[in-house]
Amino acid sequence: MEKGVEEMVAKEAEEEKVYPVPLHSHEDVVGDRSLFMQSLRCFHSSMSTKFMIPVIGGKELDLHLLYVEVTQRGGLAKVIEEKKWREVIAAFKFPPTTTSASFVLRRYYLSLLHHYEQVYYFRSQGPLIPPAASSQTRTPPSKLEHRMLVSDSMQTPKSRKRALDDPQSKGPYNFTVTGSIDGKFEYGYMVTVKIGSETLRGVLYHVQQPLSASSSLTTVAPETLNGPNLDMTRTRRRRRRGWRHRDPAHPKPNRSAYNFFFAEKHSKLKTLYPQREREFSKMIGESWNKLSEEERTVYRDFGQKDKERYKREMQEYKERLKLDQSKEVANPAEPSKAATEEAKALVLLSGAN
Repeated sequence: MEKGVEEMVAKEAEEEKVYPVPLHSHEDVVGDRSLFMQSLRCFHSSMSTKFMIPVIGGKELDLHLLYVEVTQRGGLAKVIEEKKWREVIAAFKFPPTTTSASFVLRRYYLSLLHHYEQVYYFRSQGPLIPPAASSQTRTPPSKLEHRMLVSDSMQTPKSRKRALDDPQSKGPYNFTVTGSIDGKFEYGYMVTVKIGSETLRGVLYHVQQPLSASSSLTTVAPETLNGPNLDMTRTRRRRRRGWRHRDPAHPKPNRSAYNFFFAEKHSKLKTLYPQREREFSKMIGESWNKLSEEERTVYRDFGQKDKERYKREMQEYKERLKLDQSKEVANPAEPSKAATEEAKALVLLSGAN
């Protein structure tokens, strides 16, 4: 009950605020960066809101550039509706690995420049104008955003902490997110998520965990264990199971040069480092890459000889199969004892009838 009263009081206090009169024209603040920063500080001071220049990646965010790029395209709401954030981001020349720049810039624009835009760009007067619903930041901050917040706290730890803890520092972009599970199926859940006044319904999938290293299957990343990749994994499983039930007389497949090198190094490493067996594959691979062509020739010769051995044994194996098949055709197998007894019983029954 007390929380609801506090929210109502805060809302009424916000509605009582009115925009101050602009000190300069939009063209003046766009053309002069120092004039823009001075007017922005005065604006937040008259609005009794806290003003801090964000630090991103160890550098201060250029608020003047952000304001110019957004207002050139018609303001924040129009940039979002026409999906022009990429054009705005391009002006900052962020690294190509930056994936949350849109969220970060929108967040700071809402907290620091939205009301300034209303006064200096749209020339609004009177009560405060909240941002449009489409302007709300709905995407949670990623790891990059977390790093940016850390760099902020490193620059001004005390003031940053006060800004986070102070209820007055919460701008109009804050909202409540709640969710519920409506149903469950084999691959995930049917969910409903409420973001502020908007309700979204969708599907939350879960993926299978990768198989253990001791399994006979090839280890597959969890994000690939779905769709055709899962079918491929099952096919490999069936193939490997079939391999176990093959003819024991079938020749052993030939080994490559790397297989011979791996077997040789593995036995040595097992003696020297019995506790590091999980690292053997990586260690052997690195050793193989460091071998010269002359050193690899020895193992390639082993591989070539084993390949010839496999071809020779396969030829002999196929000939034996053909011979056995021809014998079966010439001398059909005698019926089994059980089949003979069953035939006798049928004859006796037919005689009794």
